[in-house]
Amino acid sequence: MSLVQSVNNVALLPAYLAAGTAVLVLLADLLVARAGATVAVAAAGAVATAVGAAVVGAGGERRTFCVGADCSWVYGGRAALVAAVFALLTLGVLALSGPLLRAGRAPVGEYAFLLACSLTGGVVLGAAGDLITLIVALETLTLPLYVLVGLRRGSLASAEAAVTFFVVSVVATTLTLLGAALLYTVTGGLHLDRLGTTLTGRPELLDLPLTTVAVALVVLGLAFKVAAVPFHAWAPATYDGAPLPVAAYLSTASKLGGVVALLAVVQRALPATVTGPVLALLAVLTMTVGNLVALRQRRAVRLLAWSSVAQAGYILAPLGALALAGGRTADARAGAYAAAVAYAVFFVVLELAAFAAVVALRPADADGGTLDDLRGGARRHPWVGAAFALALIGLAGLPPGLAGLFAKVTVVRSLLDGGAGWLALVVALNAVLGLAYYLRLAATLYAAPAPDAAPARERSGTPVAAAGAPGGAVSAVVVGSRPAWLVSVVLAAATAVAVVIGFAPQLVLDLAR
Repeated sequence: MSLVQSVNNVALLPAYLAAGTAVLVLLADLLVARAGATVAVAAAGAVATAVGAAVVGAGGERRTFCVGADCSWVYGGRAALVAAVFALLTLGVLALSGPLLRAGRAPVGEYAFLLACSLTGGVVLGAAGDLITLIVALETLTLPLYVLVGLRRGSLASAEAAVTFFVVSVVATTLTLLGAALLYTVTGGLHLDRLGTTLTGRPELLDLPLTTVAVALVVLGLAFKVAAVPFHAWAPATYDGAPLPVAAYLSTASKLGGVVALLAVVQRALPATVTGPVLALLAVLTMTVGNLVALRQRRAVRLLAWSSVAQAGYILAPLGALALAGGRTADARAGAYAAAVAYAVFFVVLELAAFAAVVALRPADADGGTLDDLRGGARRHPWVGAAFALALIGLAGLPPGLAGLFAKVTVVRSLLDGGAGWLALVVALNAVLGLAYYLRLAATLYAAPAPDAAPARERSGTPVAAAGAPGGAVSAVVVGSRPAWLVSVVLAAATAVAVVIGFAPQLVLDLAR
């Protein structure tokens, strides 16, 4: 067998575009030294990556870095969908970052460069064909986020959130690498398809305690990335301490990366008899704990963070059907994998819209504030409030938020097809539980502000120009000011996408298969 690997540069084009974006951002920041030009280069690179991913994905499955039948890069329809979603999320977060960057609290060049690096990891992740490429891509996606979380100058909360995220993430990565090493010890391979073939063709390996430990370590290490209980404690503190646009990226792109990685190893490499029970338990714990704790939250970002923990449970639920024999048939498995990917796509669109609305309703460079700070926001900005309410209703799974409704229907249908009716019942009960805080926040947006509400300066921590101050020496944006136009564009685009996929959910399901 020849050890010379073939290289298909067309298959690698999306990764080239994403990595090239990071390099061009550095050059633009060095040579042009203008914030607008740097951000424009990053935005153009994200658009080019999305277009390139779609074009390459339309040409059928492409493989490269192959030795025999084993390939480290497998680029097909699902990889194209993942790459395009990552690119569009990066573009959206760049637009949401406009107020933060204009306030001067974060260096523009470094900020855009780190986002482009994270985008590169996301693009590679969707096409990874072996465990090493998968883990390296996941860390390339995650490592820039450690810095982005703590990049806001002069913010102690941001620094604490970055350290928390870094320490817990290092432990999770260590677990994943240890599991991969043990899998290599047992099977002698690291390619996902080869691992799956070996473990299926040699059932005696599944009786080894070492195999069970290896599989559990890989699954549990990847569960951290989706903030699954009990590996969730980092998420609320990190989201709340990070700048709002970075929190939006963590809640969408980072979670999507964890889902893609977990799905890759479960679908192609690891035995369902071992992963199924673990994932079913994780799904039940994650959705239940996330919903129960979200009920008690009084800060906006923490509420969204805990709700995203619960949403991770819904994403994992279809994979929990693998614990039963009825969920391991070819049709049931295909339906479960498609439901998990589709739910993740529906979720990130609605979550991005929710965070965009929070950015639009809050002063520039402020944190998410409390729920009382958002009280009456829909009265001041009717269109922003309507989009926020639609995103919340969609996350709750109610009409007219059809994207969220069809997402939950897809999950429940896949569980029923797999014979996991008990897990479908848990999903339904948790969906009802989640209505309480989603509808409470939506009602808060339309409630009349309290008569003794604190002034903008006290609520946001952002200085407000004194009345009559000459020239407005201390400038700020008060709560009632108009949102930045780029933020409004992101909110409108995310809402429009949510409406479109709500009316045509089968498009996402077809791409997810």
